[in-house]
Amino acid sequence: MQLWPNRIAVTVPALAGVALAAILSIPAQAQGYGGYGSGARYTVQSAPAQPSPRKIRKPFVPVDAKSRPAKPQRLVRPATRAVTKTAPKVDPAPAAAANAAAPNPDATPAPAQPRLASGQPPAGERRFVANEVVIEVAGRPTEQEVAALANRHQLNREESQVFDLSGTTMFRWTIPDGRNVSAVIRSLEADASILSVQPNYRYLLQQSKFGEGSQYSLEKLRLARAHEIARGVRVLVAVIDSGIDVSHPELQGTIEDAFNPAGGDGSPHSHGTSVAGAIVAQSELTGVAPASRILAVRAFDPVSGSAEGTTFNILKGLEWSVKRGARVINMSFAGPQDPVMARALVAAGKRGIVLIAAAGNAGPKSRPLFPASDPNVIAVTATDSGDKLFPGSNRGYHVAVAAPGVNVLLPTPGGGYDLRTGTSFAAAHIAGIAALVLERNPDLSPDSVRRVLLSTARDLGTAGRDRDFGAGLADAYEALRSLGDESEVTAGKPDARIGRAQGGR
Repeated sequence: MQLWPNRIAVTVPALAGVALAAILSIPAQAQGYGGYGSGARYTVQSAPAQPSPRKIRKPFVPVDAKSRPAKPQRLVRPATRAVTKTAPKVDPAPAAAANAAAPNPDATPAPAQPRLASGQPPAGERRFVANEVVIEVAGRPTEQEVAALANRHQLNREESQVFDLSGTTMFRWTIPDGRNVSAVIRSLEADASILSVQPNYRYLLQQSKFGEGSQYSLEKLRLARAHEIARGVRVLVAVIDSGIDVSHPELQGTIEDAFNPAGGDGSPHSHGTSVAGAIVAQSELTGVAPASRILAVRAFDPVSGSAEGTTFNILKGLEWSVKRGARVINMSFAGPQDPVMARALVAAGKRGIVLIAAAGNAGPKSRPLFPASDPNVIAVTATDSGDKLFPGSNRGYHVAVAAPGVNVLLPTPGGGYDLRTGTSFAAAHIAGIAALVLERNPDLSPDSVRRVLLSTARDLGTAGRDRDFGAGLADAYEALRSLGDESEVTAGKPDARIGRAQGGR
């Protein structure tokens, strides 16, 4: 491959020394959403130079006392482990009188559905905005009810939005008086009108800088042969990330639509630009699915030299992506376990959306990072040109598959190119393969797409699926070939194709 000199911002030798720190964003208009805000922070998954282990524990899950019947009993919910706690004594007489009385805007309305698990952060967890909480209530509360809720708990509403994915309304509130987030959550969880409350977690993009390399992913993923079968035509891939340089030669004409929940000045950023390039590059480079189209969600904004996203902004990005018809959602970021986001991922998966996430760059001693740890998500780790595991990759049996993610040549803002490292870019490659598979058979479910990827991967490391490489190195050509030959596709035999997809190697 040759890159035209007048289109290269830096030479390849210089690329190895370029810092990947600029966090900029894509200009986009929010449609049908409230004000912009921060929130719990997550990070993109291009690996940090010296990743530090991160510990995540399951949150404590108390049962709401006020929503219990007179005779205490344990609430049972699917896929949620509840821990009971002693309920305070409640006199039923005042409650009955209140229900019989005329509506009172200051009264606590009864919840429309059972209280969800406690949103208290695990002990030692600090990856959240220090003065914010995210509150979820049933349906669409009136302005009077919202004002009464704010007055009761002495909070300031920053923004709110109705989410079709959950059928609830979510609020981002700030704590104006310096109270501790955990203390505020305890107070709010005693309010029967609230379904869930949690910190506004922080997430980080997962990128790093690492030596010299090239676009060796073309050979590793067998893209030349795969593109003879499919190129991702008509498949929408949502990229929830930092800002994308839509004017870059590799990305011109590839952005179907854009949404900017993070706000800011709209400038493009290196991480989002490179992730999009890995999927759809089509000038001097070749993306995995160059005929697919990107739904660009700018949920990450520069904070202290690094891009950070929050629970609330990522939720808005998920909701928008679903409404715009995304078939694949790429999440090249990682952070703490997030109960409300986990429920949104379940809902998205039920709508047939393939969810891809970077495994994370916190190293082998780190516990699994979210959202890659979610069972509805395909977790992707990174390998180099010699099929060795990226040393900074998270490990664990939740890892599904591997893809090139060390020293990969990708576009950067301003028409430049750089060598990028991290599970972020490995995840983008898998998102592209998912787009190829869905072009070939749009009727495949997310579980079927997962089985296609895993059953056609080339085994690496310990024989069989392992905690380092998952099922092994993805193979785009084998994934497509497993769906059946062209005669079957044109003859319309989905059962045969899906049967092969769900079978083993």
